[in-house]
Parts: sequence; structure tokens; C-alpha cells
Amino acid sequence: MKKAFIITISFLIFTSSFGQSKFGNPEVDAIQIQKTFSNWSVYQSKNVMLSRDFTAIDVLSKEISKETFLDQLANGNFIPIRLKSEEGTYVYKLFKIQPKSDTSIKATINQIGFDALKNFRMEGTVFPPFSFKDLDGNIVSNETMKGKIIVIKCWYIHCTPCIREFPQVNKLTEEYKDRKDIVFISLAEDSAEQLKAFLSRKPLSYSVIPDMKEYMNEALQLNSFPTHFILNKKGLISKVLPNFESLEVALAKESKL
Repeated sequence: MKKAFIITISFLIFTSSFGQSKFGNPEVDAIQIQKTFSNWSVYQSKNVMLSRDFTAIDVLSKEISKETFLDQLANGNFIPIRLKSEEGTYVYKLFKIQPKSDTSIKATINQIGFDALKNFRMEGTVFPPFSFKDLDGNIVSNETMKGKIIVIKCWYIHCTPCIREFPQVNKLTEEYKDRKDIVFISLAEDSAEQLKAFLSRKPLSYSVIPDMKEYMNEALQLNSFPTHFILNKKGLISKVLPNFESLEVALAKESKL
């Protein structure tokens, strides 16, 4: 009996260790990365992309849903760390925020988590009906865009991050210029007159729709800029994204479907 008990315990320890190791080890020390806000911020911005498809792991190394993971970031006391894994595979695990960590880390993570959770819950829903006229007088609507992948950038003139990514999104439109089934449009808060003057100095390769502040606030309920949408060919929201880096990854995947 005693021998059988020892074998059982050994088996449980082995299987438990195997269950944890299959997800890999953290790529950084979760405690050290919290020593300063700047250390954590640099890591977060370069290594964690919450809009991508990933395997979500809780603090006990148990796999959970992406929605639960994002909810924990939005409302809990955790930071996400990527676990070492094969190229192209993404596993993020929750780690407790240390009591002595800069309080800005928790506040920022909660906001990032809130935005990511809101964006995630929009996936698979119908984009609000629209019929806009761009700066060139072209009508852009649900009907005219049927059967196409639509990439939408939401921005305004005085949004520094929005403008900073102009060269990158312009390069993206060039990359997909031969794809007639992919359309790039942008919704801007500013008036046509303001936009024409601004874009003469800083060109944007998207079709630009002016006076969209009310639509973005009420229909889309946006609270951060830039925000990018990718709509699939059925008019459903495929992804809602906070920056060019996540847009580039998501569009590469959507364009192959």
C-alpha cells in the first residue's frame, strides 16, 4: 500500500510538472520587469500584443479563455508576460503585480485591459451601417463595399500617435495595392477644409471621410485613438486594433482567408 501511494504521488507530480512545462517559461523575470514603469512599458509595447490570437494562462498555469484573461487585466492586479514558445505561437500568462511596483503600472494595465476587452467583444459583430462621402466626393457605404475587406483608421489631426503612423499605414496600402478586394478608408473628426490643408503637408493614402466625430463617439463608442477596424467580406468586424503594429499582423492573417 505504501509503495502504491508513493508511485501515485510521483505520477501526480510528474503529470503536474508536464502540464506546466508544456506552456514554457517566462521570457523575462516578472518581478524584475516591474522594478520601474519604463522597464515594464518598453517590454509591454514590444512583446505583448493583446489583439492577436494567443493562448491565455492564469497565475496557476491553467489555460483560460481570452475574454477571461482580458477581464483579469482590466479589473485585477496582474501583468501579462509572454512564455517562451515556438515562433508564431503566442502564450501569455498572468503574473501578480508586486506590492512595491509603481502604481502607474497597474493603472495603465487596467486601461489597456479595458480597451482590449472592449475591442475583443466587438469581434464578430456587424459594423454599424454607414454611407459617407470622402474628400474626393466618392460615396463609401455598406453597399458599395460589399464583398470586400475594409480597413478603417479612426483619427484626428491633433492626435500625435495617429499622425506618427502615417508613413507605416501608407506603406501598408502600397503593399496591398494589387488586392482589389481590400479597401482602406479613414474616419477623421476634423472638417473637410481642415483636413485638406493638413493632408497637403502630411499625405495619407486612405480615402478620408471628414466630420466623423459624432459617428465615432456614438455609433462606435471610441475612447482612444488611433483605432483601426478590419471588416471581413461579410461586413462583420474581424478585429479592432490600437496601433499599426497590431493592424499589420491582423491584416496579413485576414488577407489570406
